[in-house]
Amino acid sequence: MDLSVIVLVIIVLLGLSGLRIANQYQRAVVLRLGRYQAIREPGLYWIIPVVDRQFTVDIRTVTAAVEQQETITKDNVPVKINAVVWYRIFDPKKAILEVRSVDNAVIQVALTTLRTGIGQYTLDDVLKEQDTVSTTIGEKIDTVTEPWGVKVERVEMKNVEIPESMQRAIAQEAEALREKRARLIKAQAELEAAEQLRRASEIIMQNPAGLELRRMQMITEVGAEQNSMTIIMMPSEFVAMARSIAEVVKRP
Repeated sequence: MDLSVIVLVIIVLLGLSGLRIANQYQRAVVLRLGRYQAIREPGLYWIIPVVDRQFTVDIRTVTAAVEQQETITKDNVPVKINAVVWYRIFDPKKAILEVRSVDNAVIQVALTTLRTGIGQYTLDDVLKEQDTVSTTIGEKIDTVTEPWGVKVERVEMKNVEIPESMQRAIAQEAEALREKRARLIKAQAELEAAEQLRRASEIIMQNPAGLELRRMQMITEVGAEQNSMTIIMMPSEFVAMARSIAEVVKRP
């Protein structure tokens, strides 16, 4: 075989060996002789065999679970917290050149930030304001990871465990609050009822005939219940008159 043909075949094989394909969700960081050269976009591209080296970066959003962390809240209550972090690489160059193993680095930052961040809140804040606490922790993580070309999109606390003694205390507090609300509602109802009775008495005092109509209504209601005893309520004027007559009769 002619030497020129052999050289041509070798050149063709080397050329073909330099062909690469990047998917739509990937970016390729190319280093030439150890120095940054370029970022290759999705599709077919070519690198110089032996001379160039590529690192493929996935720019899709990654969902990572943060293992359970035991920490202490601002009011000295021990808690155990699980969290989930959503992040993505927005700068492939920094993700390759600025940090080694970017995924592991993000998780480690999330672990430490979660422990220190919870210590700035009370137990009530952690339980009742989880969205606010998660947002604050996410912003702190994003501040650290931004120089690495990583954007933290969201952080959620998956589970919060507290000691059994605190669970009982919280349950007792909730029961006390429910009882307090019930008593306040009952007292408010009694106050409104008393106010209505006061207004009714004022109206009746201005219209004495209304009192007699009310008495007749009560007699009708008692009769409707099919009771064996019927109560007849005499007008107050009749009672006063009877008392006056009795006093006159007793006089010598």
